[in-house]
Amino acid sequence: MNKPLSQSPVKTLESAINLAQDTDSNEQAHAAFNEVLETVRANDPQCAAMLQMLWREYVTTQRSATFWQELCQVEKHLSERITESHVQLRQNYLRLMQEQ
Repeated sequence: MNKPLSQSPVKTLESAINLAQDTDSNEQAHAAFNEVLETVRANDPQCAAMLQMLWREYVTTQRSATFWQELCQVEKHLSERITESHVQLRQNYLRLMQEQ
C-alpha cells in the first residue's frame, strides 16, 4: 500500500495544506495528506497518529474560517443594502418636506 512519493513528504504535506484551503480541492488535499501519513506511519506509528490529529484540526479550522468569511461577506452586503435604503428614505423624506 506504500507507494513512493514523487515529492518529499514535506513538499507533499505543504501541497496538501495549500489544497485544503480551497473547499473545491478537499479530496485532492486528503489524498496528498494520506500519502504523507502512510510514509510517516511506516516509520513511526505514534507520530502518524499525532499528525493525523493535527490534520483533522487544521481541516476543521479551515472550514470554520471559510464559514466566518462567508458570513462576514453576507453581513457586509446586508449592511450596504440597509445603508442604501436609509439614504433613499432620507432623500424621500427631504423631498416630501420641500413639497409641503
